[in-house]
Order: sequence, then C-alpha cells, then structure tokens
Amino acid sequence: MENSGKRQIILAGIYLFGIISIGIFGFMIIDDYSFVNALYMTVITMSTVGFREAQPLSDGGKIFTAFLILGSLGILTYFITSLTQNLFQKQLSFFYTGYNRKNKKTKMENHVVVVGYGRNGDQVVRELLANKSNIVVIDQNHNIVINNMSRPIRFLEGDATDDEILIKADIKTARSLISTLPNDADNLFVVLTARALNPGLKIISRASSDSSEKKLRMAGVNSVVMPERVGGAHMATLVAKPDLVEFIEHLTLHDTDQAQLMEIMCTELPESFLNKAIKEIGIRTISGANIIGFKTATGDLIINPSGETKLVPNSKLFVLGTNDQIAKMQELMAGN
Repeated sequence: MENSGKRQIILAGIYLFGIISIGIFGFMIIDDYSFVNALYMTVITMSTVGFREAQPLSDGGKIFTAFLILGSLGILTYFITSLTQNLFQKQLSFFYTGYNRKNKKTKMENHVVVVGYGRNGDQVVRELLANKSNIVVIDQNHNIVINNMSRPIRFLEGDATDDEILIKADIKTARSLISTLPNDADNLFVVLTARALNPGLKIISRASSDSSEKKLRMAGVNSVVMPERVGGAHMATLVAKPDLVEFIEHLTLHDTDQAQLMEIMCTELPESFLNKAIKEIGIRTISGANIIGFKTATGDLIINPSGETKLVPNSKLFVLGTNDQIAKMQELMAGN
C-alpha cells in the first residue's frame, strides 16, 4: 500500500510537470514570451490567482490560456489529493505502529492465529470472539489492518508465509492456526511454515479441491474445510431434513437461552473424577446436563457414551445443556 501511494504521487508529479512544460512552451511559441514570463504566466494561470499578464496576449494566447486553466485544474487537484492522502496514510501508519508495538509488549499464549481476513476469515473471527478466544489476525491488506485497529483483536500486516510475521504473532505459544486464504498454494506454504515453528500446533486450513486437501494433510494440517462442499451438503440437507437442520442450528457454539454445547477435557475435572465411570460421577443428576459424546485418549469418537465409560486422562466430554445446567457443570469442574 505504501509503494502504491508513492507511485501515485510520482504519477501526479509527472502530470503536473507535463502541464507546466506545456504552458511554458505554449506562451513562448504563441506570444513570444521569455522563459521567465512564460513560467510566471503558467503559474498564475494554473493557480487562478488573477494577477496581470506579463505582456498582452493575442487571441491565440487567450484561447491557449483558457484551455490551460481547464486542463491544469484537474491535474493540480489530483496532485494535491494524492499528496494529502499519502501523508494521511503515513500518519495512520505511525499511530498503528505505536499501537501494534504496545500490543507486542505482552506475549500472547494459548491464542488462535487467523491468516486472511476475507469473508471466511471474518466469519471465523466472529465465531472465535463469541467463544471469548484471544485472536491474532494476519493480513497483507493495509486498509484492513488500519480499519480494525479499534477492535479487541490484534492485527498484523504482512505475509504469513514469512517466519518473522508468524513469530510476531507468537505462533510458538499459540494453540491453533486457521488459514483462510483463497489460494490453496498460499495455505500450503503457511501450514508448512507454521508447523516448522510449532510442531504441536493445531492447524485448520481452507481448501478448494480434493487434491489440495491431500497435500495439506500431508503438510501437517489437522482439519481441512472445503467451503463449497460444506455449503452444498448443508443446502441438500435443508431439502431432505429441514427440521433436523433447524434443530442443529439451535445448538450453536454461542451462548443462548435455549442450549449450549460444551467440550470438556477430562483433565479439567476434579482429580477425584479421573478413572471413574460416568455413572459414578452423576453429572446428569448433579447438573442436569447431558453427555452426548466422548472422545477417547486415542482420538476415537463415541456418540451417546454408556454410563460405564471411564474418564481417563487425555479424553474429552461433549456436554449439552441450558445456561443454568452448564453453569452447574462448571461449578462441578471447579470442585464446588
């Protein structure tokens, strides 16, 4: 963006120099002005200040002056606008740099790095904010970074395939990275760079084809999302099972008055609960919440686990309940 502003000013300067040169040579040729008088006439004509002519103008000189005024007004306005816009952007960049430097003083941990702030990236950020996650967004668009300075999100301007940018985003202490770039090759480079910097990072990437999905998984992506596939499946389900879709949409990740879905690492439960069966703990009886899923330590998913299922370390519970039930579940987790 900075280079684009410089090019715009240079182009405006060339236009301005060109119209001044035309004015000087025009007055010298048409009315035989000296160089100094021609320069003087060109400047007062372009600036429309209204001083007297250096010497009387012929009819041809008057017509030339009229066209010079009309032509120079647009060019002069373009030059001033380009210069002002560039200075304004530099001032914004100065404040942004200070703001970003202040944010960098506090190293982030257990946060989510989102690469790309297009339509998918914006939706990702909205969902993460609803879950009260700490977020760092990386995008190359200068305007996006500047326009989002006031949000409770840390924005970094740069190329996420660059190690330095990811290090600035504290990738080594992040828990997850979500790459939403529209180009599959760019997502692949981001994934390779991030995985090298943080081998334990959970990585989710967008993909647009089956072949890209395979390559991304080989590069170390934990989950690949294909928006077209997800969107198509959702539309088909709306036709085949509309009520089921409506019910599932009520079970969102957001806090609502009706229901919440919550995932709980078994290591977050009181130590006395570990290695005990679900029925022994009595989560349903105590809180009213329902355990609808269980993920084993080896990564296997169990739907509607039986009461005999044991809560071993590194396993995970999926709990469904109202706000009050989830609150009681959190009290139970705290050992109250």
